[in-house]
Amino acid sequence: MPASALHHGVKPLICFSPFGRLRLPDFPEALCHTRHGMVAFGGDYEPVRLFNAYRRGIFPWPRSPQEPVYWFCPSPRFVLLPEALHIPKSLRRVMRQTRYEIRIDTAFRAVMTHCAQVNRPDCLDGSICSWITPDMIEGYVRLHELGHAHSVETWLDGELIGGLYGVSVGRVFCGESMFALKPDASKVAFASFAMSAKAAGFVAIDCQAYTEHLARFGAQHMPRKAYLKLLMENRDLSPMANFWQTPIPVFRDT
Repeated sequence: MPASALHHGVKPLICFSPFGRLRLPDFPEALCHTRHGMVAFGGDYEPVRLFNAYRRGIFPWPRSPQEPVYWFCPSPRFVLLPEALHIPKSLRRVMRQTRYEIRIDTAFRAVMTHCAQVNRPDCLDGSICSWITPDMIEGYVRLHELGHAHSVETWLDGELIGGLYGVSVGRVFCGESMFALKPDASKVAFASFAMSAKAAGFVAIDCQAYTEHLARFGAQHMPRKAYLKLLMENRDLSPMANFWQTPIPVFRDT
């Protein structure tokens, strides 16, 4: 990351420690956690904050623009390992017949914006509620421009119809959110990406928390300590050269 991006406008964090809450400029390597995995609150979405967080196994999970940012490193962690990847038969049939096209990093902001418009299960009144806030989108777009955040997109006849985004930390991809405007559009993007990432040397896709959708692909719970060990061993290693500049084909099982 360029030095010019490292120390601009970064707000202090309130981090948990054995000595109580500490006001710090950034995340320390060793953190204490609440029972639910929260390690800190406050701060902002500056690229350096996001970059350092993911390198330590931490991700933001805000509740609303009116509240501070909450930062988590939960245990257990929901993780997809390459050897556990499973593509359901029904999705294999879809992918053999689909006209969908997969693109990388051509519409990052649009993918995040669509993800922010997905109704989440905790919406009480049926209105749109999302943990993806406008300032969060701006922070991740800047991280994307620096080459660390990426989008995997599903297109049909020139229209963006689904996809996902996340942050690449060496050989670990930290998935954040996905959306679909057409049937199976996000599933096709995820499955195609997972197959390509496996071949490119990625050791894990971090799914953060359990969902039935990702469990069908083979994601499993992993203790925090084991996940952090895996991350630390691989965060400074690179996957296949030019992976993010290489087109990802729709996986077709023939």
